[in-house]
Parts: sequence; C-alpha cells; structure tokens
Amino acid sequence: MPTRETAPVGAPCWVDLMTSDTERSRAFYCQLFGWTAEEPAEEFGGYFTFSKDGVGVAGCMASQAGTPQPGSGAPDVWSVYLATDDAGKTLAAAAANGGEIHVQAMAVGDLGTMALLGDAGGAAIGLWQPGLFQGFGAFGEADTPSWFELHTRDYEAAVSFYRDVFRWDTQVISDTPEFHYTVLTHGDGLLAGIMDASNVLPDGVPAHWSTYFGVEDTDAALATIVDLGGSILMPAEETPYGRLAAAVDPTGAQFKLVAPNEAMPARTTSS
Repeated sequence: MPTRETAPVGAPCWVDLMTSDTERSRAFYCQLFGWTAEEPAEEFGGYFTFSKDGVGVAGCMASQAGTPQPGSGAPDVWSVYLATDDAGKTLAAAAANGGEIHVQAMAVGDLGTMALLGDAGGAAIGLWQPGLFQGFGAFGEADTPSWFELHTRDYEAAVSFYRDVFRWDTQVISDTPEFHYTVLTHGDGLLAGIMDASNVLPDGVPAHWSTYFGVEDTDAALATIVDLGGSILMPAEETPYGRLAAAVDPTGAQFKLVAPNEAMPARTTSS
C-alpha cells in the first residue's frame, strides 16, 4: 500500500467523523473498510484513529451533545482538513478573503495544531499544521480516503479563496454552462476538486466538503452498507472519474464511494 509521510501545503491531509454514537460508527467502518480502531484518547476528548494495515487513515470522536458542526447542516458529519505550514497565517488570510473563523488555532498536544473555518462560500473546512502527526499515511486506493470535493454555490469565490488562502495550484477541468469544475494539482497528481453546485444543492443544504472512500467494487460496498444498517443516498453510477455512489452511515453521516474503472485507473500517488 503506498504511503505518504507529509502532505503538500493546501492538500487534504486528514478526515474525521463527529458522531452521536462512537461504538456504532466504530463497528460500521471497521466492518465496511476492514479498518482497525485505536482505543479512545481521553486526553483528547475520546478521539480515536482508524487504521488500515497499520497506517492511520481517519479519526473519530463523539459530537458534543449532538450539536451540528459549523456549516455541516448535520450533527454527524465527516470533515476534511487541509495541510498548512502556519495555522495563524492561514486563518488571517482566510479572514481577509471572505472566510469566517469557527475555531481558532489550538494545539493538540505535540501532534500538531488544528483550526476550523468557513470558506468564502460558507463551507466548513479544517486546517492542520503538523507536529508529530502528519495526517493520513495512505490515500487514493481501496479502503482509504481517495477524493475530496467541495460543492459550493459561490464557485468563483471559492476557487479564489483556496488559491489565496491555501496556496492552491489549480486546473480547470470543465467550464461549460452545465458543469464547472476546478481541481487542486500537485505535480502530475490531482488532490481535490471544487464543483459549481449552485444548480444541484437543494434549498437549505449548505455548501460542504465531501469525502470519497476508495472501494474495489462500488455495488458490493453499497450492499454491505445496507447490511450494516446504513442506506444508499445515490446508487452507483459509471462516470469518467470512476464508479461513484453516495451513502449514509447508521448514525446519519454522509460519505461517498469511488471505484476505479477503465477510464480512471486507481490513483496510487504518494510522496
């Protein structure tokens, strides 16, 4: 399994789940993806890490009295964190470029520094300045975080925000009236996407980031999700970017799946 020691500045480097039922979530994701889960760290509010083959891939902790996270619209939610080399400067840049600070920079022991903000379109996004902990060590393949995507009603503002605040190098993938999409690039790799969802997001659903987890077989994964008490939000669909689907776990957190197809082979980017 390819591993990554550090994430480029601005790249997704971690995902975690705020859940109303940690034991149920632990069992669900361990059975679905073959993950193992560490014991909760009491010094960090019961936070624990999911691992795949001994490599950390995601985190989880109990939501605070079922309180929705800023910009999420739901009490149980997967969050995405982008790497930064200076959390304070990133927060200052966010505030200067139309963002809103939800959680100021705070040290997490000697592991690193985290913060949470809302981007120029109102989507919640975390940031992580690594200390001893660099973030997920594997991505872009089965049973790991594999793609990260912002759905926003303020497409141009969002693209500018991530360029200016997180120093993204971007590439426009599509610029038609029907489909506007920009990606974060690093070398020859693609690490995240921004989609103009102004005609897609239902009323009342805020702009948000989604995490896609890689699977070998999207249809089989959906069947397992239902067997484990989850539900299907969007059936499997063949696209140029893989066979995609969306699901809801047993406590209500939404996530997406992606399996490679002939048009999009599995990504094995590492650094």
